[in-house]
Amino acid sequence: MNVIDEFSRFAKQYNSYNIIQDRVAKKLVSQIEKSHYKAIIDIGCGSGAIYQNLVNEEIEFSKFMALDFSTEMLKLHPSSQNIIKKSFDFNSIEDFKKLKKQDKQLIISSSALQWSEDITCSLKEISQYGDEFHFSLFTSNTFATIHKIGNIHSPIYSKEELLEAFTQYYNFSYEIKNYQLEFEDTPSMFKYIKQSGVNGRGNKLTYKEIKRIIDIYPYNYLEFEVLFVNGSVKTDP
Repeated sequence: MNVIDEFSRFAKQYNSYNIIQDRVAKKLVSQIEKSHYKAIIDIGCGSGAIYQNLVNEEIEFSKFMALDFSTEMLKLHPSSQNIIKKSFDFNSIEDFKKLKKQDKQLIISSSALQWSEDITCSLKEISQYGDEFHFSLFTSNTFATIHKIGNIHSPIYSKEELLEAFTQYYNFSYEIKNYQLEFEDTPSMFKYIKQSGVNGRGNKLTYKEIKRIIDIYPYNYLEFEVLFVNGSVKTDP
């Protein structure tokens, strides 16, 4: 099952499991200057965490474009006259060609671009459509202990790989933040992993492997590492 199916399958339950994603979205929006933007584009908008936080922070905009590859997520996203919701794949150059560049356009992407098949290509395309950029991406240190116990290579990029990709097209500042999410028991952790979508694509564990990890997992929490990036486009990349 690929990442698109993983998110779509649990879309109706998603808001019960996206605790960390909500925290990440709130922090990301808190770093945005309170101003009026002609347009804001949210790449990988999910069910609307970025939009809700923008409203809460009283950041104003004339148009909000909510983009997500999951049509089920788009159905959950808030609607209004100034919200445009579109199915969008950030791995598709053709989808990027449908976007328009305009002055004072803000681009945000929270907890999504770590699933890019080619992060350098995705960031290059995104750089052509905005003036100000705010990103958050989970890194390969998310679920680090589970990966170590299960001898699994993380399906997402390391912070070093992400920073190298950003360096090619953006002037930016960044922050690494680690989160822990506690659970009553280990089986609940693995239910969370399955239904939150954060596991996405990649190597799937067998039932036997999952049981072994449950038996020896040493913590009552899951680990998450998130890279926050705020920047502008390099004038001569």
